[in-house]
Order: sequence, then C-alpha cells, then structure tokens
Amino acid sequence: MKICIVSDSHDNRFLLAAAVEDAKAKGAELVLHCGDVVAPTTLKILNPIGLPVHVIHGNNTGDLYSMGKLGHDDSSVIQYYGQDAGIELHKKKIFLVHYPHYARAMCATGDWDLVCCGHDHRAEIASHANMRGGETWLVNPGTVGGIGRDPTYVFGDLETMSFQIEPVPIPHEYAYNSTPVTSHS
Repeated sequence: MKICIVSDSHDNRFLLAAAVEDAKAKGAELVLHCGDVVAPTTLKILNPIGLPVHVIHGNNTGDLYSMGKLGHDDSSVIQYYGQDAGIELHKKKIFLVHYPHYARAMCATGDWDLVCCGHDHRAEIASHANMRGGETWLVNPGTVGGIGRDPTYVFGDLETMSFQIEPVPIPHEYAYNSTPVTSHS
C-alpha cells in the first residue's frame, strides 16, 4: 500500500491539494496528516481527490468542534482522531503524533512499525532502534504548507517500508498569484 504523509498545512489548501494529487498520481491510496491543519475547511479540498485522509490536530488546533464534525460527515474522506492516533494499515502499526520528541519516544517502545510526526517543519526519514531489539521508522514530512521552508511531503510504500521526501509541485496559478515560498537554512 502506497501512502502520502503530510503535516503542517497551516490552511494552505492549494499546496495540500497539490501534494495529495501528486502522490495519488504516483499510486498513493490514502493520506496521513500529522497535524496543524488549523481551519478544518482546509481539508475539504481533499474530498474531490477521493483518497481517505487520517488526520490529527497538532498544536495549531483551530476549530476542534468543526474538525470533529467534518470527521463524522459521511460525505467526507476525512477521519479525525484528536491529538494522536494509533492505526493499522496493510498489517503495519502506525502512530501519528504532531511532536517529534513524542514521536521518537513512541519509536523507542517497539509497539509501532512507523511513527509519523510534524511540528518543526523539517523533513526527516530515519530508522530508530527500539527496546524490543528491532527498528521503527520515523517519518516527518516537513511542511506541506511551505511555512519557513519549501513545501514537502513523504511518499511511502508500506509493503517495502520505503519512504521518500518529495517536493510539492506548486500549481501554476498559485505560483503567480502569491508570494513565492523560499527555504530558510
């Protein structure tokens, strides 16, 4: 199963949609969003794309009532969990949390095959030794919203447990109608 992992969209629906459309074109079957959506209406842009979206809220929570309501709307592709989520996909245990320090701690338990986080807007893919003598993947897709860094997402394959940081293709109309996104080192 191929997946799209995003985080920190911060209301940038155009870049969020561009990332998910790009991942879908590469074969992604669902989206994991590691928080900082801010306004739940941002996620509505994903409905026409049609991929299921598993999302947590992060520290920029926005309207949690509306997020919960959106997650329970039968016409929506959104499944909302709250501050974190433990899910199983393609026989892999996956934990979603916003904060990297919490993610590293969850990797250490050995309870999860993959832990996904966001928050610091720094894309990272790393394998961490866990207390059960195995390895757990930690994936931080960076900021799909392009906040302080170039917009990125992670394209992953749960069958092979391989992950790749991808640049978000900036839609032509967005590139010409807004301030360009620049990277800060």
